Amino acid sequence: MKSGPNHAIPDLATARRLVVKIGSALVVDERTAAPREAWLASVAADVAALRARGTEVVVVSSGAIALARRALGLTRKRLKLEEKQAAAAVGQIRLAGAWQAALAGHGLAAAQLLLTLEDSEDRRRYLNARATLGTLLELGCIPVINENDTVATAEIRFGDNDRLAARVAEMIAADALVLLSDIDGLYTADPKRDQGAEHLPVITQLTEEIMAMGGDPPPGYSSGGMRTKLIAARIATGAGSAMAIALGKRDNPLQAMQEGARCTWFLPTPEGRTARKRWIAGSLAPLGALIVDEGAARALARGSSLLPAGVRRVEGQFHRGDPVSVRDSEGRELARGLSAYDAEDAGRIAGHRSEEIEAILGWRGRDEVVHRDDLVVL
Repeated sequence: MKSGPNHAIPDLATARRLVVKIGSALVVDERTAAPREAWLASVAADVAALRARGTEVVVVSSGAIALARRALGLTRKRLKLEEKQAAAAVGQIRLAGAWQAALAGHGLAAAQLLLTLEDSEDRRRYLNARATLGTLLELGCIPVINENDTVATAEIRFGDNDRLAARVAEMIAADALVLLSDIDGLYTADPKRDQGAEHLPVITQLTEEIMAMGGDPPPGYSSGGMRTKLIAARIATGAGSAMAIALGKRDNPLQAMQEGARCTWFLPTPEGRTARKRWIAGSLAPLGALIVDEGAARALARGSSLLPAGVRRVEGQFHRGDPVSVRDSEGRELARGLSAYDAEDAGRIAGHRSEEIEAILGWRGRDEVVHRDDLVVL
């Protein structure tokens, strides 16, 4: 086990991008099966304060099924898949409405996105989701994400939103992910059963010993438990994001964290940010090539994205999200990356300015043929 207080603890106030995951038990009052409006308003106040300091915030919120179970008479502990999907369809409207009201109270616009884990693993859907999230954040919106339970083809588990939140953090290159929970972090044992359990404030490495500390799922609406949170930590820290497990039951939980409330921070792995780029550079065989001019070659060396104006020729057959080689006019490979366009469309916009894309293709795509986040200079 590697943990300790001597490591620098991340600061939410200085994060450029933050993902906050909130479980069903925090969103829904189990006695009334209604949204906890006052608590949601306090979280919205925290989000507004972070936004005012320049932090972009994404919320991953569970609660759709829990909000609809009682209204639909689905009160059994175990529901059939189709019953869960029906409950999700009804509850998602209520969940979105609750967040819209809470955020609007602080002058913020809520945006709803329904994603699945598969959306984060398929390259084309991944690029679509990332582009949408990036645009919403640029427009000052607060994306509120939930798993698209109504189209699930396997049994729905509430705890999946822990992993989904980690995938979202990875997708948008978030600086930090906060999982608001019913406990203030990770302990060496279950503190409800073992009075000698010790709180672990900082985890520097997710060893097998740490992973073994995941306990049984809690009772009630939430069924994520510590195990899924540790799996989420492995995903997030492996992608270069810090992650915290913090107590969510108090009002203004994010503000409390900034004021020193106890939680557990999982520090990002040193190589996290570069792992994906190593995958692009070394693990994917290019399906085509983009031949660029000298100006584009110099821009790539400075760390810029590849714009269509710098592309002179397109070779091969590839689709959006496929790996491509970037070469100079003499055939030397300069970089590898994931194309934002199909080969045919890339060829049509090659040599043109980004503002001309819509007129050429009939629709407005990305300004870049290969975004710098998807590009590795060799």
